[in-house]
Amino acid sequence: MPSLFDPIRIGGFTAANRIFMAPLTRGRATRDHVPMPLMADYYAQRAGAGLIISEATGISREGSGFPCAPGIWTDAQVQGWKPVTAAVHAAGGRIALQLWHMGRLVHPSFTGGARPVSSSATIAPGDAYTDDLGKQPNAQARPMTTDDIRRLLDDYALASRNAIAAGFDGVQIHAANGYLIDQFLRDNCNFRDDAYGGSVPNRIRLLVEITQRVVDTVGAERTGVRLSPNGEVQGVNDSHPEILFPAAAAALDGLDVAYLALREPLRDGTFGKANSPPVHPAIRKVFRGALILNSDYTLSEAQAALDAGQADAIAFGRAFISNPDLPRRFAEHIPLAPGNMATWYSKGAQGYTDYPDAPEERLASPTPAAAAV
Repeated sequence: MPSLFDPIRIGGFTAANRIFMAPLTRGRATRDHVPMPLMADYYAQRAGAGLIISEATGISREGSGFPCAPGIWTDAQVQGWKPVTAAVHAAGGRIALQLWHMGRLVHPSFTGGARPVSSSATIAPGDAYTDDLGKQPNAQARPMTTDDIRRLLDDYALASRNAIAAGFDGVQIHAANGYLIDQFLRDNCNFRDDAYGGSVPNRIRLLVEITQRVVDTVGAERTGVRLSPNGEVQGVNDSHPEILFPAAAAALDGLDVAYLALREPLRDGTFGKANSPPVHPAIRKVFRGALILNSDYTLSEAQAALDAGQADAIAFGRAFISNPDLPRRFAEHIPLAPGNMATWYSKGAQGYTDYPDAPEERLASPTPAAAAV
């Protein structure tokens, strides 16, 4: 079986290793969602990952509801991303853009007072982030009409086309973690009685239509999808994930997408709880593309997943924040540097680009780093 350090073909390119960087929202763009120059340094520092999946990036004003998260719907945003992708490529890395629509989690302050959109007229639990008002209660969503859905498909096409123009190697459709597509997928949030609600084939319809549109725009070899077949996340859940998510994976397999990334906790984590048996074994049986797992893995757990044939690569998230040279630390068994949660979403270089690589002269420890990542 392959090692984490072996190359892998992902669609139209070869990744140098199977240690991928998971998407990590960091809030370092402008208020207009334009990437800042500092982001080029941040991503280039982490170019040793086999594939970087960018932070979640808004496909439209309607879908963007996190302060200073980047977007990809304007020319200024495209131009802001170009130095980032160029820096990653100059450092020998590969990078894909994660396409994001937050659905009901967008506060009206981001959209000129307009209500957020979702599958149904629901309210997400907890509070929404805003630019100037701090955290505010989530607003009741407006159910998307068929005209809204047609417009949404156009937004995904534009965003994916812009991503390639900005220099990305591909795109990843964010269909996980309780955001818009997940709000259509799961039955505790989708109460529609039209072609997009009710049965599993209907609830996966929006995911399939979006993916088809992206594939038609940039090619299947440049397209990946992220799902989260877990328990409740941001108020979204499903009564039968063991049926829903393999059906979604089978449909995506029919579109020949390059890879499928799964956020499925081994234990209680940032998104979701491990309160049901994992679904990825069933997904593995119906999806022929590369399968990437992301779930607070340790180094030894990650290699064991590859050894067992459960995955083709493993994506690591928080460990990449404080360990820009994570693949090297794994290879040389160098202990991982701790991170500082207080600076995850702060502004500027602190806690962003100021984490150093491990010193070259440091002697390798006799056992692999074991911290969950």
